[in-house]
Amino acid sequence: MRAIVQRVTEASVEVDGSIAGSIAAGLLVLVGVEDADAAADAEWLAAKICSLRIFSDSEGLMNLSLRDNGGDVLAISQFTLHAAVKKGNRPSFIRAAKPPVAIPLYQAFIAALERELGKPPATGIFGADMKVRLLNDGPVTLFIDTQNKE
Repeated sequence: MRAIVQRVTEASVEVDGSIAGSIAAGLLVLVGVEDADAAADAEWLAAKICSLRIFSDSEGLMNLSLRDNGGDVLAISQFTLHAAVKKGNRPSFIRAAKPPVAIPLYQAFIAALERELGKPPATGIFGADMKVRLLNDGPVTLFIDTQNKE
């Protein structure tokens, strides 16, 4: 699984003109699933995201996690995170998992986030055309790949 994690002061996702999910301060997480992913990747990624110390403490240092500050998560599926752009100019999405594989793993990730945070994350709608709005705070943006746990 790949994730783009952005610290935000607010974020929302709109589907067909209606807000599907929104948060105040917390993390916007764009997550993509590939065929090589498994349920263990969803668990690891959720735990890692909730433990990231990327929120400022009283001294302005990035020492707090979502668990520490009670922030929210907006998690949105995004298959384009697995785009291959090495050849030509048209991205290839061959590595992105098809819905029968991706949906259960995305749902496992959402469930793992809920267990980690003790509250449900806001979400978009899998496979829908979504409009995402965010106010990146910092900016702080991280890339995480469960196949390359650096």
